Amino acid sequence: MFALFIPVGILLAASLIILSAISFHFFVFQIIWIVLGIGLIIGSLFVDVRAIFNAQWVVWGLYALALALMVLALLVSPVIRNTHSWLVLGPFSLQPVELMKVALILLFANYFSRRHMAIARWKNIFTSFLFFVVPAAIAVKLPDLGSAAIFFGIWFGFLLLLGLPWRRVVVAIVVILLTGGLIWTYVLKPYHRARIVGFLYPNQNALGINYSVTQSKIAIGSAGFWGQGYGQGTQTQLGFLSEPSEDFIFAALIEEWGIVGGIVVVAAFLFLIFQILRIGMLADENFEKFICLGAAMMLGVQFLLNTGSTTGITPVIGVTFPFLSYGGSSMLANFFTLAMVNSIRKRS
Repeated sequence: MFALFIPVGILLAASLIILSAISFHFFVFQIIWIVLGIGLIIGSLFVDVRAIFNAQWVVWGLYALALALMVLALLVSPVIRNTHSWLVLGPFSLQPVELMKVALILLFANYFSRRHMAIARWKNIFTSFLFFVVPAAIAVKLPDLGSAAIFFGIWFGFLLLLGLPWRRVVVAIVVILLTGGLIWTYVLKPYHRARIVGFLYPNQNALGINYSVTQSKIAIGSAGFWGQGYGQGTQTQLGFLSEPSEDFIFAALIEEWGIVGGIVVVAAFLFLIFQILRIGMLADENFEKFICLGAAMMLGVQFLLNTGSTTGITPVIGVTFPFLSYGGSSMLANFFTLAMVNSIRKRS
């Protein structure tokens, strides 16, 4: 148990330290989300995941609920940060895409645990593709490209790790590229296209579409081994770094705590992924193994996209760093995922 929660504790401690230097408001609310998340973990000690999520109607009900909330957000939610991603509930806001991440993990775990020996059949590939592509299409429409990319990562990760033949993989990649061309032409907003073009040409338009990445690189490059110190990061504290509490919190961390701080956080996260996969390997049933696999993929894809956009390796598409970035919906979704893994660990 401690091997699972020590790395999470390191990530949460780093999050609170960074946020306390950036915004007292975010710091206080992050504590609230963490307390609620700990409540989910405690609840997982008394709940058997198998008894609940093995029921088909529970898995499908959660997926349908998440899908309905995403549609509702698309239709009636206010525009926040150029998207319709948040359902506003008084002083709080909910991102349905975060619930959908959990729902997809459970749906794919349930689906593939019954069909993993026949993963290469086109029927199974196509059916699982529909499970992913419907919420992904809504996410693109919001628009929330980051969540759509995570949905894809969960689905494609399951296919690859469950032994999809390489010929099928090549066909899937071709279909994805063709679909991507249609999305580029008919779906993406102009600023999304600009972000992708900016990613391909990082040295151009440093004061325009590449401004955020440029400032992030400056923050990281000026950090040195030990960083500039608590509350002393110039890019972060003077407002040059965009979204230092969320999308670019990793850059804010390195600027103030240096390469050492970055290594500690990355090592803690990788150790967390290792422990989740280890619990999955020791689990009794395929359904439980696949939940752990899906949890590791969801968190891992978010980590890669967040750190990638921070360093300019991937386009900036608004993805949080699990357990580090500020955000109620994402934090609770991550804790809920961890609670499922912890329930599996307890009963393995």
